[in-house]
Amino acid sequence: MTTFLSDRHDTRYGPGSPMLGHLHIDGALLTGILAILIVGLAALYSAVGQNGNLLVGQIVRIGAALAAMLIMAQVEPVFLRRASPFIYLLGLGLLALVLLTGEVGKGAQRWLDLGVRFQPSEIMKLGLPLMLARLLHDQPLPPSFGMIVISLIVILAPVGMIAIQPDLGTAILIILSGATVIFLAGISVRYIIGALGAAVISLPVLWYFVMHDYQKRRVLTLLDPDSDPLGAGYHIIQSKIAIGSGGLFGKGWLNGSQGQLEFLPERSTDFIFAVIGEELGLMGVLTILLIYLFIVGRGLYIAAMAQDTFSRLLAGSISLTFFFYFFVNTAMVTGLLPVVGVPLPLVSAGGTSMVTLMTGFGILMSIQTHRKLLAR
Repeated sequence: MTTFLSDRHDTRYGPGSPMLGHLHIDGALLTGILAILIVGLAALYSAVGQNGNLLVGQIVRIGAALAAMLIMAQVEPVFLRRASPFIYLLGLGLLALVLLTGEVGKGAQRWLDLGVRFQPSEIMKLGLPLMLARLLHDQPLPPSFGMIVISLIVILAPVGMIAIQPDLGTAILIILSGATVIFLAGISVRYIIGALGAAVISLPVLWYFVMHDYQKRRVLTLLDPDSDPLGAGYHIIQSKIAIGSGGLFGKGWLNGSQGQLEFLPERSTDFIFAVIGEELGLMGVLTILLIYLFIVGRGLYIAAMAQDTFSRLLAGSISLTFFFYFFVNTAMVTGLLPVVGVPLPLVSAGGTSMVTLMTGFGILMSIQTHRKLLAR
């Protein structure tokens, strides 16, 4: 059955646009992304000091991520819908390979080296919402109880393998990306209440049988960081000092004492938000958060304008997962959530995560600029 939803490309952002249209690039979304990338490079330069290699490496990774975004913007949503089961199964296979032959680092087995060292769990940040959106595309909405159960199985399969590695932060983000698809599909309120109840009931099981000792210490440290100020609580104490000392307008770029004097740990990765807070102050932090919210808002607009169920669910999940990314990191750095190792998106040093995020943005741009006749 064919549904005639639109027979023309969007005239502002599609191929007919005089600027960027022929590349299928959404100008508004690109503007927000570039703004965050510029802020990120400035913050990273301040955080790493004389380590020019790290900064150059980040610039190279940004280039690769932008290339991935551009490539994905050319791929039509119909092709993604057809390829989604294969992407999901590829991700599952690579996660299984990690458990068998993956490289171990810092007590976790998360990496594969296939000529390029990467984390296969990153594939699932897109592979899972792709698969769920494909699964629900041909189903009547809201989804039935049976379809919800199938969707939960699709979510728990990769999450279970990632939790074994262990990688709690990534597992949480992937659960949220999958749960977002189900939520956007119009799940009944009673199912939401039931899921929340099941989550509360499962907390003792997670605490005693799933969580590792270091993960439990992170939760306890959240409740009382001063109980171990030189150990488990050191990160969050120094982070709060840095953010608090920034005041309203900050100490100025390159003038943060906590970051420049290396009191702040992991300042180029998980805790780079504290560097920003110290040097740019509350006004700088609010500006960055507004840019993040602009990107999320633009993504949700694209989701609302999408012309089929697959595109709406996928675009909505990508947008809200990006929101969860920066919310979890900022809440972690400010002591509202336990430290779970989630980087600040598009700012923290690192390659795999950035490429994944930019690939997702490329998919958003594709959904926005390839609006046309859709076949079910």
